[in-house]
Amino acid sequence: MFYLSDILKVEHDLDNFEDLLEIVRNKARGGELHMDVDVRPPFQDTPKDWQDRVEVAFTFPDRP
Repeated sequence: MFYLSDILKVEHDLDNFEDLLEIVRNKARGGELHMDVDVRPPFQDTPKDWQDRVEVAFTFPDRP
């Protein structure tokens, strides 16, 4: 299991929401089974439906 906040603490070079989604997808592809969306991403381009988009990226990592 990983927390979204853990990604944000470690990945200091993230510039936008889409970069974060790609890391979430990579974690899912790598075999992570559980994710906790515990914080709102601090990017200017973070959409209002950010939680749904993070969960979709994790659940369906190969979806375009």
